[in-house]
Amino acid sequence: MKKSIALIGGGPAGLAFASCIDTEKYDVTIYEKNKAVGRKFLVAGDGGFNLTHSEDLPQFVERYTPTDFLVSSLKHFCNTDTRTWLKGLGIETFIGSSKRIYPIQGIKPIQVINAIVDDIKSKGIKLELNKVWTGWNNDKLTFESGEPIQADIVIFALGGGSWKVTGSDGNWLDTFEQQGIKTIPFSPANCAYAIKWNEKFKQRFEGTPLKNIAVSFGSKTQKGELVITSFGVEGNAIYALSPEIQPELNKGNSVEITIDFKPVFSESEIISKIEVSTFKNRTETLKRGLKLSKVQLELLKTRLTKEQYMSNKQLAHFIKEFPLVVNAAADLDEAISTTGGIALKAINDNFELIDKKSTYCIGEMLDWNAPTGGYLLQACFSMGARLAGRLNTSLASY
Repeated sequence: MKKSIALIGGGPAGLAFASCIDTEKYDVTIYEKNKAVGRKFLVAGDGGFNLTHSEDLPQFVERYTPTDFLVSSLKHFCNTDTRTWLKGLGIETFIGSSKRIYPIQGIKPIQVINAIVDDIKSKGIKLELNKVWTGWNNDKLTFESGEPIQADIVIFALGGGSWKVTGSDGNWLDTFEQQGIKTIPFSPANCAYAIKWNEKFKQRFEGTPLKNIAVSFGSKTQKGELVITSFGVEGNAIYALSPEIQPELNKGNSVEITIDFKPVFSESEIISKIEVSTFKNRTETLKRGLKLSKVQLELLKTRLTKEQYMSNKQLAHFIKEFPLVVNAAADLDEAISTTGGIALKAINDNFELIDKKSTYCIGEMLDWNAPTGGYLLQACFSMGARLAGRLNTSLASY
């Protein structure tokens, strides 16, 4: 006789699980609070639909915080497995110039979701939409509407605490905590950060990118891009530093990051280029000799004294380590992703809740973090696929 699985949540982790579970062994029903699955998946596609990243596994694993949490999942179902899985569903992918992996031109996010949904439906998996989970009544799952439901295995894939419009509101956190399950308050992760710009600078450069830079905080450096906003800055170069920045902000501290405007040159090389320049003035040397952008030049001019600007050594230093003070993170709901949720010490190596047997948690609802660029989606796919693989190969515990 088949075991029954109740899967709560139809996001990337839940869909990957459903696509990989053996329906010859399990009777699976997905309970989704929205009128359709994959709402956050679809919104994420608006900003450039990268499904995963093409990095080799040793580098891939290092993108996550904590670094060891997802090793087994990524080994079980890596970025190439994601491409193979999607290809089998009719979704061809390619590696872009950024090494991110996208669907081939013309394939939209809704087509990817539809392909996955068609696949899981073809396996006999049932979809129950507009089913808002509210908690437990003894061993049964309760919902806002309908009778309580009992299943042999319960898998939660409830998402994090950002983008409430997609249903990923984190309202479930208190329900778990009331059951004695260790939880951690949600914090914004990949998000904008507040900086107090000079008003004239902000008006002139809002929306302007800082390209080919590197941002550092503490011992961590991330190359990439930032965008100047009225709020402060956003972009992949600072998103990756969220695990280091956010704890300090949570303590009420401001944080000083530094920007390297020219990661390709050392400080001594910049000094040499300034010294041998034949351009008529300092600004021309920086603009044409070092290829600094208008926004980079303006940042230097607003921060440096005239004496510092005219000193080759001090100018080179600020080009390599331009300081910016971060005062706050964006609101939780505006973050691309969140940290917090179910504490990792509340689950075992198979994502099973230690204090609630045969109940599993996967995806962004767990307390881990990753930068943008395909790493978030890949982790969710990998967790769902690995849990399905574990259940497919062993019924001994049930």
